[in-house]
Amino acid sequence: MYSINAYAKVNIFLKITGYKDNYHTLISRFVRVDDLYDTIEFVPCECESFTIEGCDDIPLESNTIYKAYKALNDTTGDLDILNFFYKHKVVVTKRIPSQAGLGGGSSDAAAFMRLVKEACDLLISDDDLAEIGSKVGADVPFFIYNYHSANVAGFGELVMPFEEPPLQLELFTPDIGCDTAEVYKTFNKYLLRNVDLTSFFGWDKMDSRTLLKLIQDPVALNDLFPAAMAVYPEMEKVKKEGWFFSGSGSTFFRLKEK
Repeated sequence: MYSINAYAKVNIFLKITGYKDNYHTLISRFVRVDDLYDTIEFVPCECESFTIEGCDDIPLESNTIYKAYKALNDTTGDLDILNFFYKHKVVVTKRIPSQAGLGGGSSDAAAFMRLVKEACDLLISDDDLAEIGSKVGADVPFFIYNYHSANVAGFGELVMPFEEPPLQLELFTPDIGCDTAEVYKTFNKYLLRNVDLTSFFGWDKMDSRTLLKLIQDPVALNDLFPAAMAVYPEMEKVKKEGWFFSGSGSTFFRLKEK
């Protein structure tokens, strides 16, 4: 049996830099959350087709793990992958909340791809794996590289490791699921015109702890926060002073007190 952890992430800052070919470009600091993760396992099983357990509420065609499987097959054409999953099923133990801005689906897809590389002895670099993963989701390349901290830019395909001490984070995820597409659509309609590329100059060079102490306004740190609040006004009731907003929501985070 093969097993791997798929870790959550938070966005220390997330700034939209433009809009091109129907997609937003951004620059963001991604930080891995080491104490929150899903687990992906390949369990021996005679399977007639690709089989996933543990994601029953997600249709197979919409599942990021299945999309990653298809992308790997389509790109590599490696029959070892096809044959392996006639003899193994994928079992997912979910702990990362969905639609929470924590990257759970993308992390699952990336962890799956990394485990397939190991299980099937794929002769493929992490760079190539990340390029394949970018077809599955914009956050997947970050999780492929498995950095603790990185600056992510462009459409998510530019991942630059950032050296800093690991952060101890406290998370709060209200019972609100934020649809990423709706949040971005709202940002594009009402807020894209307000993008100021000079307002976050140098943030990519500043360590995360210093940045959170210097810029204490979650709206300033995350361009998607106002859009998420507009789409989900109930967020107004659950937000807390001194907490920051991750991704397109709905998770808030803060540094743990020592």
